[in-house]
Amino acid sequence: MSKSTKKLCYAAVCLALALVLPFLTGQIPQIGQALSPMHIPVFLCGFLCGWPWGIAVGFIAPLLRSVLFGMPAIFPGACAMAFELATYGFVSGILYKRLPDKTWSIYVALIAAMICGRIVWGIARYIFAGLSGSTFPMSAFIAGAVTNAIPGIILHIVLVPILIMAMKKAHLVLND
Repeated sequence: MSKSTKKLCYAAVCLALALVLPFLTGQIPQIGQALSPMHIPVFLCGFLCGWPWGIAVGFIAPLLRSVLFGMPAIFPGACAMAFELATYGFVSGILYKRLPDKTWSIYVALIAAMICGRIVWGIARYIFAGLSGSTFPMSAFIAGAVTNAIPGIILHIVLVPILIMAMKKAHLVLND
């Protein structure tokens, strides 16, 4: 099987995971949404397949989930998430490819992607608020991007590097 076919298959699996993982964490009402389950497969796609696939999966996942399942709401939620997750896939993929092949590079790429994605989400929400005649104050950005996201941030920083290291050891990383 060619490398491009493998990347397509990995990206398809990541997209499928982004669609179904929220059903699993939704069973924990107190923190289910705060775990940001859709983010995990997008990060993985960026690391495993590279930034082009990470962008595609990241942009498509929230929009497709909204159309199929009604969650998140298409506007502004899924639309803003599409830009956020596309940024996650882009930054994680490109940094992981360009940084040295060291464990710390996984953390640097992940944390940089998380920061950039949340900034892009805030900008998208601000623009969409302006387009709809509403507001998106800094307090809403801080709450959505940081305060309410703490459980997900912790989960991602713990889980994603472990998964990437295991997949790297199994020679499943195709990002080159």
